[in-house]
Amino acid sequence: MATKKNIVILGAGESGVGTAILAQKMGYSIFVSDSSLIQKKYKDVLLQNDIKFEEGRHSIEYLLKADMVMKSPGIPDNIVIVQQLVEKGISIISEIEFAAKFTNATIAGITGSNGKTTTTMMLYHILKKAGFDVGEAGNIGYSFAQQVAQESFNHYVLELSSFQLDGILDFVPHIAIITNITPDHLDRYENKFENYITSKFRITMNQTATDYLIYDADDIVITKWISNHKTKAKLVPFSIQKIIKEGAYLKENNIVINLENNQYIMSLATLAVQGNHNIKNTMAASLAATLLKVRKDTIRESMEDFEGAPHRLEKVLTIRGVQFINDSKATNINATYYALDTMRKATVWIVGGEDKGNDYMELMPLVREKVKAIVCLGVDNSKIIETYQNVMPIIVETRGAEEAVKVAYKLADKGDNVLLSPACASFDLFKNYEDRGNQFKEAILKL
Repeated sequence: MATKKNIVILGAGESGVGTAILAQKMGYSIFVSDSSLIQKKYKDVLLQNDIKFEEGRHSIEYLLKADMVMKSPGIPDNIVIVQQLVEKGISIISEIEFAAKFTNATIAGITGSNGKTTTTMMLYHILKKAGFDVGEAGNIGYSFAQQVAQESFNHYVLELSSFQLDGILDFVPHIAIITNITPDHLDRYENKFENYITSKFRITMNQTATDYLIYDADDIVITKWISNHKTKAKLVPFSIQKIIKEGAYLKENNIVINLENNQYIMSLATLAVQGNHNIKNTMAASLAATLLKVRKDTIRESMEDFEGAPHRLEKVLTIRGVQFINDSKATNINATYYALDTMRKATVWIVGGEDKGNDYMELMPLVREKVKAIVCLGVDNSKIIETYQNVMPIIVETRGAEEAVKVAYKLADKGDNVLLSPACASFDLFKNYEDRGNQFKEAILKL
């Protein structure tokens, strides 16, 4: 019986505290353990609910008594405490796996190296507009577990990182979306791209013939995996390069959705967000909404008034003809490639941070075509400088958002863009990418 089970929760952030709330409701004996100090807002929740916890350490004697462990996604698998739990044979799962056991809701799960946040927000926006009883969770917003405990929606749209997917056993989304797969987080996957790819495809491992896998048919990594592996799910591709018989494709300046004898067209000109990457995000979200029987007019209207994700190609302000764009969420090369590709004016590019093994040469064609000056924003900018010093006349190093914005503004002329698209993690100078983006926006307001 679940009421007799002991659950230990590693990490007292959004997913950990959300899991604790749900576990308490379902009658589990709970112990929350965080090696760092717990944020006040999360500690207050634990105290208010009389949930036992510790902070600043992991007490192995408590942890080894667990029947199961929910490990927060930010905790690596290779740390000592996790290895000890594995050796003891204790089941280690993610919040997604735990919460899914306690809901009969229809779930759409969205993963990918880039675009998953925007696609999640798009699908959630469509379903809300269509009047669905729907929650948005996973790697975005309030925790899935907490929503299952307190809201009990009929539908969930979940943004799923590879780390969350690593901790699933039986979880199965009715609709799975893989937006794309490019090298990312390889430090968590023994620096093997194939391990990361395998992690992403865990999203479809429990799907059946009544479920759907929506994917980018232009992505070589995805199509190669699908040709070499089996999934029971019905395949629903989308493409901007070729005609798709059953799925979505681009024809002239229109998106064509052709699915289950239901065809409709959306003009690119009417979409609220632009760029090839957003065309693909729109295709993925629209296909999922169509499978969920949303009216085509509602889908069109939703894509016309959709507001993009914060910190993703977010137009902040235009000052004396210089447009400032916040793309702080671009924490890898592929995301920055999309950002640079959308630039239609000369661009001062703010780049840098905590490098994740980036190959900046992949951006060279776009840098030559779009970028007039580079402003480095990081502790160690040597790789960036080494890559571009022979093709870029101006490269300036800065150590803070305010300095970077001031320098970029001086380098920009009327009609230019200033683009923050770091291609790197933020932890060398900032708390996270949101903090980096917010400091960027605050610095612009001070000009």
